[in-house]
Amino acid sequence: MDILMDTHTILWFFENDEKLSKSAIEVICNPINKKYVSIATLWEAAIKYDIGKLKLSGGFEGFIEAIDDNGFNLLNINPDHVKLIIGMPYIHRDPFDRIIIAQAIIENMFVMTSDANILKYEIKSIW
Repeated sequence: MDILMDTHTILWFFENDEKLSKSAIEVICNPINKKYVSIATLWEAAIKYDIGKLKLSGGFEGFIEAIDDNGFNLLNINPDHVKLIIGMPYIHRDPFDRIIIAQAIIENMFVMTSDANILKYEIKSIW
């Protein structure tokens, strides 16, 4: 299964946060599944880290290393992802979440999220 992890999912996984469901942990830890992190997640985390809204124990470089150390794949943003945003319903106005939704649709991936707004879109999701 190809899974695109929402920003909070990856952060909760790295922090061992109890908000991350047991089934989500099992899916992430299953080596059969391919886990992806959008470049949009890195962008969002960098902004929040820089303005002090996000604390990362290993700093931003440590966050990137943890993604790599856990075997997560980075998913670049391409023109097809961006084009899909045109005409996408404005259920959710967060630009980072909107690109993650578009990426999941184009790449036929499950989105791992607990975000109720993201789940309102016609996407495959897992939690």
